[in-house]
Amino acid sequence: MIESQSVTDALRIAAERRHNCGFFFDFDGTLSEIRDDPSGVEPVAGAVAAVAEIAEHIRTVAVVSGRPVEFLRKHFGGLPVRLYGLYGMESLDERGTLWTDPEVVPWISAVADVAKRAVTELDPDILVEDKRLSVALHYRTAPHLRAQVERWGGDRAAEYGLAPLPGRMVLELKPPIRRDKGGVIRSATRDLDCVWYFGDDLGDLPALTALADRAEADPGFEVFRVGVSNPETGDQVAAMTDVIVASPRDLVPLLRKAGQAFTPSHT
Repeated sequence: MIESQSVTDALRIAAERRHNCGFFFDFDGTLSEIRDDPSGVEPVAGAVAAVAEIAEHIRTVAVVSGRPVEFLRKHFGGLPVRLYGLYGMESLDERGTLWTDPEVVPWISAVADVAKRAVTELDPDILVEDKRLSVALHYRTAPHLRAQVERWGGDRAAEYGLAPLPGRMVLELKPPIRRDKGGVIRSATRDLDCVWYFGDDLGDLPALTALADRAEADPGFEVFRVGVSNPETGDQVAAMTDVIVASPRDLVPLLRKAGQAFTPSHT
């Protein structure tokens, strides 16, 4: 259990502002452990229940991820949780309505072509993840193939006009449309005056930056940033957070504490 004055104070403020507060979560490395095969990743035990409990008591809860919405729906479908997939290129609202960014639709065929070529042209130890609106090339099980991934991915990005996005032992090729978690956060938190954000990786930096910019411009805006330790690429994230937890499993007690703080008996 995390017991620090900063957490206690932040939870008190969030409980007081729960009708105008939002909790936003990254998925991989935050609510789930990182695995060699991304298709088999599950939220850590207790995470979904804790998120669901929070969602019952505050205005907005969302998962903002590089995963497709369809993957996120398997774990959070039916809950009052908004899902933002592929860095905001698609989303699913609390009523189950799916939205796809119309600017990325023309790129679907190019992404599909690159995904097919990746399977046949890259070393078989590189895992190719076709996300429909982007393709991810994972080299976690074969770190010695990083140079091959970066070279091939860079060439295909130039050939098809896609944008390369490096991540945690992965290179993702996506439409050249500026979409990141920062854009999601700026839009989704515009009418909130209290936001908590949970993340671990480079993809979370735009979201953390957006929140820092909002806090600097708006003295009445309350933000609390929770980082999950990431020894691979997490130094920059850690520098922008208010508290760090050791792992996704260690995050669950904090989420349970938040759920308890929002129940009527505590507020």
